[in-house]
Order: sequence, then structure tokens, then C-alpha cells
Amino acid sequence: MKYDVIVIGSGPGGYVTAIRASQLGFKTAVVEKENLGGICLNWGCIPTKALLKSAQVYDYLKHVDEYGLKAEAVDKDFEAVIKRSRGVADGMSKGVQFLMKKNKIDIIDGFGKIKPNKKVAVTDSKGKVTEYTADHIIIATGARSRELPNLPQDGKKVIGYREAMSLPSQPKSMIVVGSGAIGVEFAHFYNSMGTEVTIVEYMPNIVPVEDKDVSKQMERSFKKAGVKVMTNAAVESVDTTGKGVKATVKTKKGEVVLEADVVLSAVGIKTNIENIGLEDVGIITDRDKILVNDYYQTNIPGYYAIGDVTPGPALAHVASAEGITCVEKIAGVHTETIDYGNIPGCTYATPEIASVGLTEAKAKEQGYDIKVGKFPFSASGKAKAAGTPDGFVKVIFDAKYGEWLGCHMIGAGVTDMIAEAVVARKLETTGYEVLKAIHPHPTMSEAVMEAVADAYDEVIHL
Repeated sequence: MKYDVIVIGSGPGGYVTAIRASQLGFKTAVVEKENLGGICLNWGCIPTKALLKSAQVYDYLKHVDEYGLKAEAVDKDFEAVIKRSRGVADGMSKGVQFLMKKNKIDIIDGFGKIKPNKKVAVTDSKGKVTEYTADHIIIATGARSRELPNLPQDGKKVIGYREAMSLPSQPKSMIVVGSGAIGVEFAHFYNSMGTEVTIVEYMPNIVPVEDKDVSKQMERSFKKAGVKVMTNAAVESVDTTGKGVKATVKTKKGEVVLEADVVLSAVGIKTNIENIGLEDVGIITDRDKILVNDYYQTNIPGYYAIGDVTPGPALAHVASAEGITCVEKIAGVHTETIDYGNIPGCTYATPEIASVGLTEAKAKEQGYDIKVGKFPFSASGKAKAAGTPDGFVKVIFDAKYGEWLGCHMIGAGVTDMIAEAVVARKLETTGYEVLKAIHPHPTMSEAVMEAVADAYDEVIHL
């Protein structure tokens, strides 16, 4: 079989790439060894949001009296919550199947391995190998949960994110190792469900990639919700020989032993680049990543890579954008390279976190003379009425030219608000222009305008 484009992997990088390739007139196929939609749709972004929504509804039910309402015998059904999440994921995967059919994209079931001379060998579930050729082969095989030598995952007592969203029963206690997006989202979910949760973070702050003010607010909110937080701490070893797990944790004050039913390892990801033929073709890698140029071409003509397997941020929306950029360049369509300084990051715990651009510390490190504004949701009429006053919007501007250097939000619904800052930065909007753009009242989003006003010493509601 001969194709114009073969995409290996059908996650948000792969399936989006395939659809755009088909739209551009390429005869396209996707190779997938498991479920269409990849980890994101089946075991990541989407099902976790379903779990978090159940947690949010349960939290509301437990606090209905704060809204002047009454509810009796409020409880949760953990198995039903997990089942709902799996149902949402299955529905999304079927949606991708429909999109493949609609765009006349062939789905090749099996494990894809690239070969020289622009060939892909696909091994199906029965062990049969079929060879395909294409003018352009795009690797979008994604990543999986990373395992540490001192924290081996057995899938039962020491688990990764995949097991965390499909446990047969709810653990009474859990240790979450790592406090990036995956760690804090699961910490929030299980804590809301009633599990006793302890976060162990190696860095001085949880959600360490975020602005320090955001990290501190998240820690306060988590402690208020009953989550135990240990920073400047590292899990040295785990003992799974007993009924539960004993984790030896090194802290500044010495070693402590934590006991729990289960340990969730959320210490990052490992790319899926083993045994896919990179060495056979001669494709260069560095530190577990495939090296590519600005348009995702590897060092071997005709072979490309996008998404988590490349050095950029391991985010679904980044993989999708990279795939579109890649095939548009192949098609000869005018396309701009991606501005990696304007990629939004979102964490969907409660409170939510959303950010784009430079943190205050990074802006100072880069030598900017800055204006900083901050508006707390405790001063927002909408947030107070909704019962979600925790958090704030923080903005950072270049004092000389008004360039919007960074925006950092923590609070209810902020993952839906961050796009304003992304678009404004893309359009090179100045702080003054944002300040003079009328925002609707009462909304959570007017906190952006108020934060900008604070940066320019014109804030009204503080």
C-alpha cells in the first residue's frame, strides 16, 4: 500500500495531523496499536476531566448549605464515577473514528515500526507484519508514565496515571509523588472522594513550573481542603511487602516513613520511541527526544516527528499545533513556526491553574523593568456569588513598551479564561489596550482587566 502521508500514533497530535493532511489533499493513513485518540482521549486529558467534574459536583453537594439549600444522605459511588469517566473516554474515541471515516483516512491497526526508504512495517495483534510506503512518515507515538528506579510501578500498590483512573475500589489513603499537573489533579480528585492524600514534592514549591504566587496559593488551598503537602522531599524507597505501602521519604529534617494503601507516581513522562525503528533509519535522538527542525523534519528526509516525542512542551494542544504546522509545510502552504513562548498551560484541579508567558521571576532574570498587577477573586462579585473566592489573576508587563510578558491565574474556571492573554500576546496587545477593552460585569474574566488596572495604578475595586 502506498500513501502520501502515514502518521504513527492517533493521539491529539496524530489524529489532528492526519485530518489536516487529508484536508490538504493527501492520501493518508494512521497506524494505531491500541485505541484511537491515544492516551489523551482514552487515559489522560478527557477521562481525568470527567473524574474531576464528578469530584466538583460531589464537593458542591457536600456544601449545599452554603448556598441556602438542603440535601440529605449525600454520598458517592466510586465505581460509578470511574464507569462514567470510562464512558466519556469511549464516546470521544468513537468520535475520532467518525472523523477518520469522514475524512477518508485509513486506520491501520497494529504496532508501527519505521524502516529505511520511507516504509512502515505494521505488526497486527496476530503477529502478521504488513509493509506500507509513504512519501512522508510522521511519528506521533506520544509518551507514558515515567518510572523511577527507586519507585518501580507494579500497577497495584505503586501505580501510574493509567491505573489511577481505573482503580477497582477507592483507597483509604494515597501518597502522590510529584506535584505537576497530573499529580495535583489526582490529589484533588481522591481527596474530594474522601481518600487521605499526601503529596511529596522534590522542589521547594508544588506545581513548581508556575509563578511562585500561584504555587503558594495552591498549597494553601490544598491544605485547607485537607491534603497534606511535603515539599523539599524525595521518596527514597518503597516497601510493598505488607498490606499497604511504606514509603521512606528524605526531608530536610531527616527521613520519615509514610504509610498508605497506594502510591501514585506522577514524576513525569517517558517517550514512546523504543523499538519503532529510529536506529534502523538513522534518526537522531537526544535525551529521550527525537530532534527536529522548526517544521518537525528529522535529520532523515521524509521522516518527521511531533508531540511528546520531540523537545517541546508535552501538551495535547502543542502536539495538535505541531502536526498542523508540519503537514501544512509539507503541502507548501504558508505557515508560521510555533511561538513556544506563548503556549498556555492548564491544570484542572480545584482551584484551577492557567498560565502563559514569563513568570515574575523569569521576567526579572531576563532583565525586564516590569509592571505587575494582581486582582484577587475575593474582590470579584461573580466569584463571591459563585462561592469560589479563592485565587487571583496576576499580570506582568514590560514597563517600557507595555508588552504583556506573562499572565498567571488560579481560581475557578481560569482554564477557560487564559485564552484572552494568549490571543492578546499573539496580537502584541499592550497593557493599556487590555485595560481599555471593556470586560463584562459580573464575570470572572473582568478580573483580568482589574489586574491590568492594578499594574497601571488604576484599579477600582481594590
